[in-house]
Amino acid sequence: MNDLTFTLVSIEAFCIRVPVKMPIKVAFGTFRDRPMVLLRVVDDQGAEGWGEVWANWPASGAEHRARLSIDLGERVVGKRFDSPEQMFAQLNKELEVLVLQTLEVGPIAQVLAGIDIACWDLVARRANKALHHLISQREVEHVPVYVTGINPDQPEVFAAARQAEGFRSFKLKTGFGHAVDVRNLQAMREVLGDQAELTCDSNQNLQLEDAKAFVQAIAPLNLAWLEEPLRVDAPASHWQELAKLSTTPLAGGENFHAAQFDQALENSVLQVIQPDITKWGGISGNAMVAKHTVAAGKRYCPHYFGGGVSLLASLHVLAAVGGAGVLEFDAHPNLGREAVVGDLLPVRDGCVPVPAGPGLGAVPDLAQLMDHQTWTGRVKV
Repeated sequence: MNDLTFTLVSIEAFCIRVPVKMPIKVAFGTFRDRPMVLLRVVDDQGAEGWGEVWANWPASGAEHRARLSIDLGERVVGKRFDSPEQMFAQLNKELEVLVLQTLEVGPIAQVLAGIDIACWDLVARRANKALHHLISQREVEHVPVYVTGINPDQPEVFAAARQAEGFRSFKLKTGFGHAVDVRNLQAMREVLGDQAELTCDSNQNLQLEDAKAFVQAIAPLNLAWLEEPLRVDAPASHWQELAKLSTTPLAGGENFHAAQFDQALENSVLQVIQPDITKWGGISGNAMVAKHTVAAGKRYCPHYFGGGVSLLASLHVLAAVGGAGVLEFDAHPNLGREAVVGDLLPVRDGCVPVPAGPGLGAVPDLAQLMDHQTWTGRVKV
């Protein structure tokens, strides 16, 4: 048996929902709690691995995805797979008709991503290797990070506090009106200084003409990228027109899946590619996208806004492929992150260390999360 072969005997799902003191605002809504779906898989040798399923929105979606994880897990337990990649490809193919039947392309892809992450963690732990060393032999001690989830209410104050903690790169949530967005970016640039990397994310909120006015207004601020200014499904001609006008590189990928990444890498519209490891693909899909992105001379900057397992998984893929990428890092209080990562990722001079322990490098502390569990389930052989 090689290091990647496995047979799962059980899959457990844990749905977590933690209230937050300060709501987090984005263009499409407000987060008043932090949901998280964790998966634990165990193989026939007793080895275990942990995964995470994207569950940010809608607010009620976490419990649905946790239950769906158990339903789809029935297709996996008791079967032998040669590798997590083989399992991902096989299960993805098996689920094509179910996606058509239910139109639940998102939840199904997100559950598959969570199972895939857990299986990669399992085989890496069993081999006593850090997960990134199963993807490549690249030696790396640190990866750069950027602060995410910066609200539109006096963002310069929040960003300055994070800068004092060691962050050097920052992303503002925009899409709250032209005047507000421009004012906020100007204030952040003034407070953070010219050396800070500054980016923004409009969450698909702008029409073409508004986006054209926005890129012209922010041009003097030298942003590293503008993320999802237009709808992902906007006409390609709109994206091309905006890219030609904008001196700020355009970014996207959080809401892509499968062949959409190939299309993005084949043209010059997006210079920053940002897949979310728990939304689509898990390790299997994202490692491939990451390698192709770096080979194409673009920045691989994985999207992240979840718990600690997804943060660590994103970190390992970025560490494995290198390039000029930077890791999205949520600096808000988040028990779902803290109960996994703890003090493993201290930020120093804009970077965090790459965990050297087996697998992801940490396991969730379920005792910390127990009071916030809303549902648990298990499927086994």
